[in-house]
Amino acid sequence: MSEQLFSLAALTVLELSPPDMVEVAARAGYSHVGLRLLPATAEEQHFALMTDAGLRRQTQQRLHDTGIGVLDVEILRLKPDSRVADMRCLLEVGAEFSASELLVAANDPDEARLTDNFAELCDLAKSYGLHPHLEFMPWTDARDLDQALRIVEAAGRSNGCVLVDAFHFDRSASSLGQLAQVDPARMRYAQLCDVLGPRPDDMTEVLRQARSERRFPGEGDCDLHGLLNALPAQIPLSLEVPVKQPGISALQRAQMALAASKRLLAERGRLKLSE
Repeated sequence: MSEQLFSLAALTVLELSPPDMVEVAARAGYSHVGLRLLPATAEEQHFALMTDAGLRRQTQQRLHDTGIGVLDVEILRLKPDSRVADMRCLLEVGAEFSASELLVAANDPDEARLTDNFAELCDLAKSYGLHPHLEFMPWTDARDLDQALRIVEAAGRSNGCVLVDAFHFDRSASSLGQLAQVDPARMRYAQLCDVLGPRPDDMTEVLRQARSERRFPGEGDCDLHGLLNALPAQIPLSLEVPVKQPGISALQRAQMALAASKRLLAERGRLKLSE
């Protein structure tokens, strides 16, 4: 049985500085982390890895000391006024951390322009060893698997991928049947969590749940077994489980996410709990 890669996503422990996040990942039993180089919102706590060389050195030292690797870097937004050439700095920092995956959000309603920019980004990212993953989220301009896949395929770049997040997959009502037909080369990692309750009609509530009220795998209503069936076997899993539970530390949160994910995979015979 080959080893399953688990990565700790930044959003799960967003209050931690990158060096502390690496330390928590190591103590909890992860092999990788995802680093948030740019904030997703103006309100969130953010640590300026892009501009703080000292913080990058500290993070690199902690990675070296713990043996933790960097799976992905985030979050790069493609907007109407985006200039891909201006994104080189982020790609350079991603390569500096030896990341292989890049999380991309679609914030441009002009799908033709969005597709062209994604293709250009893939071309630029290729020289840095990065694979841009277009993450579909129901409030963005790649709102579901169908649209994200259409953009990635139209871009036609070998390193262009689609990022499947269990929360967004459920809330966008994407199809497991379509997911099972996606070329495995288009999915190099996925984000795992669970989601509880019916799909809200209010997109503001969907967004709130996505950022602060997910569930650990197996504790919600998402068909995670179906999702894992449709994803490539042994796909690296980034555990992105932001939850608000008073009295639960970042380390405990990371441990709970990993334990729940391992139980889920053990149920499917993909993992021995001793691993």
